[in-house]
Formats: sequence, C-alpha cells, structure tokens
Amino acid sequence: MKKLCISAVFIFTTLCAKAQQTVDAEELISSDKSQQCLAFLQHTEKKLHASETINLCTLTAGKPVLIVNTASHCGFTPQFTALETIHKKYKDQGLVVIGFPSDDFFQEEDDEKDTADICFVNYGVTFTMIAPVHVWGNDVHPIFKHLADKATAPKWNFYKYLVSADGKNVRHFNSRVTPDSAVFVDAINDII
Repeated sequence: MKKLCISAVFIFTTLCAKAQQTVDAEELISSDKSQQCLAFLQHTEKKLHASETINLCTLTAGKPVLIVNTASHCGFTPQFTALETIHKKYKDQGLVVIGFPSDDFFQEEDDEKDTADICFVNYGVTFTMIAPVHVWGNDVHPIFKHLADKATAPKWNFYKYLVSADGKNVRHFNSRVTPDSAVFVDAINDII
C-alpha cells in the first residue's frame, strides 16, 4: 500500500510538472505574437520555375503581407513594375510581397519558365513569386479561399490583398487600383 501511495505521488508530481511546462510553453508562444504565423499562411509552396520551396509561415511571421494574383499577358501586367517598387520601398519596414501567378482568367503562360522570364527578366521582380495556382473555382488555393471569405475572390488578374501582421485587417483592391496610387500607398502605410 505504501509503494502504491509513493507511486501515485510520483505520477501526480510528474504530471503537474509536465502540465506546468506545457503552460509555460503556451505562454511563451502567445507572449510573442509579433512572430506568430497567420493560420491561412501555414503552407510550403514551390517557388516560380524553381525546384526550391518556401515556407510562407516563416517568410511572413509577424509581418504585414501583400498578396497579388498575377498573369503574364494581361493589360495589368505592367503593375509588376509598381509592385517591385513597393517591395523595395517597404521590405525593410516588414512588408512581404507575394505574387501568385494564375491562368484562371486565361492570360498566363502555359510554360512556367515563360512566366518566370516575364516576371524576373522583363519586369525585374525580386519579391517572392509562387508557382501557378488557382485563385477561384473548385480548385481554389486555400490562401485565396481565405481571402475570398475575408474580403472577396479575385474577379480578374492583379487583385491585391493587404493583410495586417495580426491578420485582423484584410483589405482588397481590384485590378484598376495601381500599386503606386495614393489610396493603395495610404493603405500600406496604415498597416506598417
């Protein structure tokens, strides 16, 4: 009986210590909200025309994000220039720009290499570009499903979504709102 009591005390003490470690770990995680990843960005994606992947959670943790669905042969494709300018201007302030090419509106190259050439060679894009995805419809990428739920689904190429670091503020801008427009730049400055 004495051994049973000692065993019970030992087990109870061990469980209490483990529970306290779990609580301490949870407090540590929740106390540094600036470094937490938004749930909808917990994806590892293939980079555009590369064998490498990128962990979007690691890339964006604690940072505001600009997400854009792009296309290589659209009247709005020249917006790549202004997006690159935004990337260069605000990256040191934490803004992460991510482009998601999509052929959902039938204006993207069939070959990913050609998409990459247009982005990287023609427009000098240095911000993160992901391999082509679906941005609406039955096969919509989960990131764009989330954005549609929070704002609206893209109705065309070059819809822009600004997401605050805490994920509470999601603003969308249609294709006609250029990345260098006053309203768009003001929105960036609001979330930085």
